[in-house]
Amino acid sequence: MKADAVRGHLDGLLLAVLEPGPLHGYAIITAVQQRSSGTLELRTGTVYPALNRLERTGLLRSTWDSVGERRRRRYELTDAGRRALDGERAAWREFTAAIGSVLNPAPAPVRPGRATA
Repeated sequence: MKADAVRGHLDGLLLAVLEPGPLHGYAIITAVQQRSSGTLELRTGTVYPALNRLERTGLLRSTWDSVGERRRRRYELTDAGRRALDGERAAWREFTAAIGSVLNPAPAPVRPGRATA
């Protein structure tokens, strides 16, 4: 899928995969890829700056976790992040309905009294 198609929806994607619980960065990337059946492949250079921005705006919080010798940051939704996710979902439904009504218009109703061929 084109990167342009994801632009504008990245925050919603990240918030959605964090809804069930905390994940580290690579697991977030993997979750998006798995949920999209491999269609969406996010790059680390896109994801980590977005995670940092979402944390700065209070939608995520992070903690450091150690696995053996490795330290990694785990991200989780805040209450504000959950509200933002609800807003992202509502905006997505509105957007897809609008695009769908243009790409797949409903058939025009048949007017009574008019003959059809």
